[in-house]
Amino acid sequence: MKTEKVDKRQAILEAAEKLFCETGYEGTSTRQISKESGANMAMINYYFGSKEGVFIEIMNNRIAGFASQLKIINEDKISSLEKLHKVIEGYANRIFSNIAFHKMMHRELSLTQRPEMYDKIKNAMNHNMSLLDRIIIDGIEDGSFNNVDVRMVISTIMGTLTNVVIAPHKIAQGTIIDLSNPKENKLIKERAIAHLQNLVTVYLTTKK
Repeated sequence: MKTEKVDKRQAILEAAEKLFCETGYEGTSTRQISKESGANMAMINYYFGSKEGVFIEIMNNRIAGFASQLKIINEDKISSLEKLHKVIEGYANRIFSNIAFHKMMHRELSLTQRPEMYDKIKNAMNHNMSLLDRIIIDGIEDGSFNNVDVRMVISTIMGTLTNVVIAPHKIAQGTIIDLSNPKENKLIKERAIAHLQNLVTVYLTTKK
């Protein structure tokens, strides 16, 4: 019985994520989530309380997954630059493996009518930002990095990857890029990773 409950809970999350990605938060109803997941409305309310509760749980799970990855990188016995390169690669892999989710997340969290929802997941996001801060600050403190605006470096990395997946035509160079095509997805992802790794290396380590 316990396994069945866990399976139903997971089914609700998976169905909701699929619907949120396809039709957005406003375009998705709990009734649709119920139908897609095979769970009744009472079960959705029991586990999550509301549609907002389902959305926040999905977001927190994703944020926690990246936090686990960052923790492993932070604890690795390698240089700060190597850690930052791993962060770039890991973050790019997460985004390019589920572009629809990243677009949805970016859209929903940027809407002004969602301040309460954003506030509920802000602490989890702040935890990840502090882990990223630590990597760059350690590099500054041990002298391997220049004294830079840490949050601007992080924003540059995240903003570049978001811009690439939301508006790939900006880097198309006259061709049409289809990120749903696995071959093109891989090529653009590797191009973005290489660009950002080179960018942070030059910016953080070239002595002024």
